[in-house]
Amino acid sequence: MNGLIFDMDGTMVDNMMVHHRAWQRLLKSLGLDYSLERVKEEIHGVNMEILQRLFGDRFTPAERQQLADRKEAEYRDIFKEELEPVPGLIAFLDRAKALEIPMAIATAAPPENAEFVLEYMDSRRSQPAANGTPFADYFGHIVHSDMVSKGKPNPEVIEQAAAGIGIPLSECLFFEDSVTGAQTGQNGGCPVVVITTTHKPAEFAGIDAIISFQPDFSQLWIDDDRQLVVKSN
Repeated sequence: MNGLIFDMDGTMVDNMMVHHRAWQRLLKSLGLDYSLERVKEEIHGVNMEILQRLFGDRFTPAERQQLADRKEAEYRDIFKEELEPVPGLIAFLDRAKALEIPMAIATAAPPENAEFVLEYMDSRRSQPAANGTPFADYFGHIVHSDMVSKGKPNPEVIEQAAAGIGIPLSECLFFEDSVTGAQTGQNGGCPVVVITTTHKPAEFAGIDAIISFQPDFSQLWIDDDRQLVVKSN
């Protein structure tokens, strides 16, 4: 394990239901009355691709961008008072940093949301990082939606993340919460740890790249040989 790559939404922060609520409100205003369960099942990926898939040519590219921006602004407004790291994340990052393991973020979120999480993680988290490390400084490279031409499950986003920290993707470990994200790891030849904030293990059937399902990071550790360890209760 020479490098670590982290998805952001649902993996480092438990915010996917906030995204689902924001999408549900936007789609209802556009004439699509989706249940939250349907949003959870069907609305994944890059915003512009989602809007194109749902509405075809109903909106111009500029109008789709405005709608995407509107959805993300609503998400940030809802989530700004709730944002906290997933349990155990900070201790896990501190351990990786102490072992000098390069780390990157590979998110389908737009840059405004990536910046929002990085900023609020410092102001909202209840337990500071060791040595006062700013949250963004754990990561040698951050890839967001504006930096890729193809969304997950295409592996472009994790390929860029691995290249950005100078580690072959096959030597990295990818942390994800979504079925699409886990498939991204498999498509890129990268082992995956699934954080089950959003989906149940049964939903990941057929994705052989998954090496572990965990509710959060609290039972995960890295030993001195850079091997992932699942601690016993």
